[in-house]
Amino acid sequence: MKSFNWFILMAGLETLTINATAAWQPAQGPLMTRWAKDVKPDQALPEYPRPQMVRAEWQNLNGLWNYAVVTKDSAQPAQWAGQILVPFPIESALSGVMKPLSPDQRLWYRRAFNVPKKWKDKRVLLHFGAVDWETTVFINGRKLGTHRGGYDGFSFDITDALKPSGGQEIAVAVWDPTDDGPQARGKQVRHPNSIWYTSTSGIWQTVWLEPVAAEHLDSLRITPDFDNSTVTIEATLVSGKETNAPVLQFDAVAGRTIVSSAKSSFGTTVPPPPGTRLKTEVSLRLPDVKPWSPDAPFLYRLRVTVLHDGKCVDAVKSYFGMRKISVSPDAGGTPRLCLNNNPLFLFGPLDQGFWPDGIYTAPTDEALRYDIETIKKLGFNMARKHVKVEPDRWYYWADKLGLLVWQDMPSSNVGDNRTDKIRAGNEDAAKQFETELKALVEGRGNHPSIVMWVPFNEGWGQYDTARIAEMVKQLDPSRLVDNASGWTDHGAGDVSDIHHYPTPAVPTLETNRAAVLGEFGGLGLPVRGHTWQAEKNWGYQSFTNSTALTAAYLELVEKLRPLAGKPGLAAAVYTQTTDCEIEVNGLMTYDRAVVKMDALKIANANRKICLPAP
Repeated sequence: MKSFNWFILMAGLETLTINATAAWQPAQGPLMTRWAKDVKPDQALPEYPRPQMVRAEWQNLNGLWNYAVVTKDSAQPAQWAGQILVPFPIESALSGVMKPLSPDQRLWYRRAFNVPKKWKDKRVLLHFGAVDWETTVFINGRKLGTHRGGYDGFSFDITDALKPSGGQEIAVAVWDPTDDGPQARGKQVRHPNSIWYTSTSGIWQTVWLEPVAAEHLDSLRITPDFDNSTVTIEATLVSGKETNAPVLQFDAVAGRTIVSSAKSSFGTTVPPPPGTRLKTEVSLRLPDVKPWSPDAPFLYRLRVTVLHDGKCVDAVKSYFGMRKISVSPDAGGTPRLCLNNNPLFLFGPLDQGFWPDGIYTAPTDEALRYDIETIKKLGFNMARKHVKVEPDRWYYWADKLGLLVWQDMPSSNVGDNRTDKIRAGNEDAAKQFETELKALVEGRGNHPSIVMWVPFNEGWGQYDTARIAEMVKQLDPSRLVDNASGWTDHGAGDVSDIHHYPTPAVPTLETNRAAVLGEFGGLGLPVRGHTWQAEKNWGYQSFTNSTALTAAYLELVEKLRPLAGKPGLAAAVYTQTTDCEIEVNGLMTYDRAVVKMDALKIANANRKICLPAP
């Protein structure tokens, strides 16, 4: 009787999902993008979500799930409120729900799935791209574990919790206090206003299953050495039950040609217990290196194969770019930002990464690509990803299309920038912040587009600045560190960074750190029919038409270029890529339907800025 009841439950759940698929539609949000029409329950972000570690077999779990909102301490509900489209956060229109989640509530998800028969002898991994914020996962009623962190991916081996055959059930419980807690949250608030926007709660990146052998690759760390024409790959392997050590084969490919190969063995004489993580490292020398840059974003392909007695037991595809970012003095001794040892002025927009219909989640992969393509078409060579971490595919498009990225850590309420100390009672939150900061650097560290880490913005939650900057530098010596963008500089890191609105300005020049302008501009224009609300929108400086806005922008750029000369400015960030809710400082409207200035004029002006530094 017990198995029969389970069959009825699972069959009912599948039937409910099928019926809901036909009837599903997004909620009526204040503003939608043109890509919203392409969002379907059976085609919700269908692309493989992890371009730098691709396996041939996988199963996408995006789509319609059951959901319920209950009090924080309640158990899994017996009744479900309806259907939610994963991976869109519950507050978004594209989730189909568009309801807030309070700190005293818990959001539950549930769905059925089947494991393909051909996966029978494999381990099955369950991956989450990101869930905000505290996530507990159950398979067939068995608790697998809890993850804390709203921006980093995590996985569970669910093999031992699966039934031998038939339908399976996954349940996910999420608690997200948003601005009622000290955790990293960026610009999310429960009551949006001014520069603070609608919160994201729950699953907001792709969920997927992947079959692997008991012995399989767990991660790759790829570090280019431009000066020595080599790339180092550190591979982490999960051991299986084999009695002899595996061999890893590494192949770097340019076009259709294998340009460099190496093999590595773990060399263990005594087999480790199954599930042990083993590491090995190789360096590949690349002949006639093709550099990666915004003008020529060449990507090498990488294949990593796990071999046992000559037989492939696991294989992944990846890629890398050969580029170097550094600070070096020019002939006059002024520190400059250098790409591949050549001085380059970096200029681009502050990029919030919010969407009117998906909040934190872009409606489609095409939409993600469009933002980066537009930034490039407008003549910029970089973007500062502002207090948000994007899905891997955003960085993939930055890698592929050639956009330099300054990556912020999402801000928290942990510290006090006036004292540079942890706020009383936030010691555990500080440890969590550093855990998530480490996860950011390690989780996104293979992308050649990222050239700068920014742990703090404008003193938001800032503490132990010099120590944190050094921690990030130790985690990733191959990139630059901006110890704090704007407000409270502590003399650490590779750059000194000020914010100055609306006109550009230059920090006091130093001998070892480059001077950068982390934010300026903020010229606002509401475009009727393309705003979050009809009235009471705002900008740092407001205009009434595109002609006046274009003229004002060109005037700012006229003032910016000379600052790169003797004044010594090395980079500048204009606020911002798009409007965000009631903030209308965007180059584009929030729905991405309108570029608000004369695109040709500003692109020509921007390209004159994005030249090699004087």
